[in-house]
Amino acid sequence: MRDVPKPQVLVFLDWYAPGFKAGGPVRSVLNLVEHLRDRVDFHIVTTDTDYTESAPYPGIMVDRWVTLPGGEKVWYASRTGINSGVWKDRLAEKKWDVVYVNGIYSRWFSSMPLWLLRGTAQRRVVAVRGMLASGMMQHGRLKKRLFLAAMRAMGCYRGVEFQATNSDELEDVKKWISPNALVHLAPNLGRKAHSDGPVKRSKEPGVLRLVSVARVAVEKNTLFAIQCLPRMQGDVIYDLYGSIYDAEYWSKCKEVIAGLPANISVTHKGVLPTEQVPAVLATYHSLFMPSQGENFGHTMAEALVAGLPLVISDRTPWRGLEAEMAGWDLPLAQPEAFHRALQQLVHMDQAQYDQWAAGAFTVGARYLNDPKPVQLSLSLFTR
Repeated sequence: MRDVPKPQVLVFLDWYAPGFKAGGPVRSVLNLVEHLRDRVDFHIVTTDTDYTESAPYPGIMVDRWVTLPGGEKVWYASRTGINSGVWKDRLAEKKWDVVYVNGIYSRWFSSMPLWLLRGTAQRRVVAVRGMLASGMMQHGRLKKRLFLAAMRAMGCYRGVEFQATNSDELEDVKKWISPNALVHLAPNLGRKAHSDGPVKRSKEPGVLRLVSVARVAVEKNTLFAIQCLPRMQGDVIYDLYGSIYDAEYWSKCKEVIAGLPANISVTHKGVLPTEQVPAVLATYHSLFMPSQGENFGHTMAEALVAGLPLVISDRTPWRGLEAEMAGWDLPLAQPEAFHRALQQLVHMDQAQYDQWAAGAFTVGARYLNDPKPVQLSLSLFTR
């Protein structure tokens, strides 16, 4: 019996390994490749420079195919190598089963491939990555609406299929792209993890170590999170890991931090490489990330598997947490609810905290061990 050939998939995204500073979108594709590399032949076109950086990755060969240790082939485009001619060559290089576009708004890694392929029979799948969610659409709303209208008018979305990672995102595509758009529901995949239980950590009443692993940005609601802390009782540490690309927004955060009482400490710890995330999460009691919207929340999934209860908004797929003693998903219109949840964590003793840590691990492990999301992701490329 002859082996079935692997689907040939050409991926476009702005950043890929060894990059990590763009967060979720990169992690989504890394996890997709990790789970499917034995069944899908991935060719990835990306930049040679990480998010917010100006210097290329050291030691990377550019403007040619490079095979990474996992087997995927990556084209690291230099600044001069990002142009429509190079893109045309990559698209014509072989018969691709799918051209997979990661995101919506990138000029070169979303718009250009779709522009070059408009009117063709080439199968195209666009992963929305939460970029059409209500919270995201509030920022630069007019500019985004004009962009989407222009893409529709030019026929760039005609015949294109979309990946939604949850039912809300499916409705977002129908709303902002077309009510007749073909949308496949395929949840994001978490990082492969092997663990028999939550990480053991000590918890004293009156002490709480909080962490956020996300960009310091308005859509991540960093300022809102800090503003929830001033009236906290007990000793509270809140460490922020992530890139800062909006200096004005960070200045507002620092103003609030400067006025915090002595028992509250907020520190920006810099950017955290992806491979260090599990070890760092093991040193905290809870992940506090009340973002304005996540189509998945990779750090949230990793925190759950590490046994960290979440304190997050109700605008992510991680819902019903309190009923499972895995954390709290709360409405952003009720900052007092966040304060109460955090204060409850402060007061927990070891026995109480261990129950919530076990609940968090159970929710995270249940998702990561579910084979259905992997099968749905595979079906994107094998239809």
